[in-house]
Amino acid sequence: MSLPNPSKGWRSSSSRLLALYSSLFVIWSAILLGVMYYEVSAYLDNLAKHSLMQRQHLFSRFSGDQLVDALAVSMTFDIRGIDAYGLFDEQHRYLSGALRHIPQGMSLDGKIHTLSDCAESDDPTLPADSCDAVATQTKDGRWLVLVRDNGSLFAVTRIILHALFWGVTLTILPGIAGWHLLRRRPLRRIRGIQASAEAIVAGDLTRRLPLSNRRDELDMLAAIVNAMLERIERLMNEVKGVCDNIAHDLRTPLTRLRAQLYRIQQQADDGSTLAVQLDSVLGEADTLMARFRGLLRISELEDRQRRSGFVQLDPVPLLQELHEFYLPLAEEGELVFKLQLPESLPVLNGDRALLFEAVANLLSNSIKFTPPGGEVILRGISEGGHTRIEVLDSGPGIAEAEREAVFQRFYRADGGNQKNGFGLGLSIVAAIVSLHGFALEVGTSELGGAKSVLDCRQNLIPPG
Repeated sequence: MSLPNPSKGWRSSSSRLLALYSSLFVIWSAILLGVMYYEVSAYLDNLAKHSLMQRQHLFSRFSGDQLVDALAVSMTFDIRGIDAYGLFDEQHRYLSGALRHIPQGMSLDGKIHTLSDCAESDDPTLPADSCDAVATQTKDGRWLVLVRDNGSLFAVTRIILHALFWGVTLTILPGIAGWHLLRRRPLRRIRGIQASAEAIVAGDLTRRLPLSNRRDELDMLAAIVNAMLERIERLMNEVKGVCDNIAHDLRTPLTRLRAQLYRIQQQADDGSTLAVQLDSVLGEADTLMARFRGLLRISELEDRQRRSGFVQLDPVPLLQELHEFYLPLAEEGELVFKLQLPESLPVLNGDRALLFEAVANLLSNSIKFTPPGGEVILRGISEGGHTRIEVLDSGPGIAEAEREAVFQRFYRADGGNQKNGFGLGLSIVAAIVSLHGFALEVGTSELGGAKSVLDCRQNLIPPG
């Protein structure tokens, strides 16, 4: 059984939460900066209009030469290219000032108007873009037009906008870097937990989920799981110990009992009722002893210390030897037994004798349950840099509902016959496969019968 890989990149929970927080922060900052920009722009616009209205009221108090002198004096203090004026007679003819024409379409009503084209002139000191303008009639009947370029307002707001843009940018960049760094730590811890969990799933109940010094929510959950694992390991060891002790302790008296029954059988007359009954009792004793041997064998295989003896081996000679070993048995059952192998297969890391036993059990089942005239295939495949060993037959197959249960101890399929054995053969295979960290699958073959696949990827063996 393989655990799912932890989510990568933005799909992890921590990445999504951090990305959501960053998005909300950016959206809120954009709204805040937009409001600030609007408020500052409105304030500067009102300030410019108010200043222009004050100039209008100031100059409306003068007339004649005093007005001309006052305008000349004000121009020495005004900013060139921003403020300008024009003085015209009652017929709107130019008298003085930088503005030589009354802006086209401007109402002479003493109110401030915003004009898109302030003045048509080659004079670079005159406002050329949009401006605020006001026209007022002096006491002596002349017309005074005052303009202020809105470009100055836009320059200030552009400065503010640039400052806000760089502020947001310099906030987002550390935020993205922080998001990247913060999401890596939880993922690294999750991968450590996954590695330990995979070792536990593979059968190493001594492993525990790693804990950090932070004692956060993840550590709390890991501590709870570790406490559960300790309890499960203790119970499993107790149950396993009881079963192993029973199997071990009963094996000797059963052996003695069988020996006594065999002596009595030898003393009985051939063909007598006693001899027949003793023969049946000896068969039952042999069956019982075989089951105990199977249980002890599975217990032996579940000892993870056997991995220390694993070696690199070539599966091709192993499969050839299995084919030669079972070919006479298949021919005796009137079966066609084929071996399908490429020239070479990726090497395996394991115990050769145990792998021989596992594949032999699968072949034995296929040959046993395939009727005469059928076909059995032993196949080796190189797939993705690893070896797959397949056993296919044309027998009755295994029902889909029973494909998980057949690996349980003492399980025998419904409707089975005396060929079903003790229900421990596939349990031994499952124990060998688990010891090696391989995967075992059962399905339907192209021959119409069962298909057993031994996937030899060692991705479940914990380190050490």
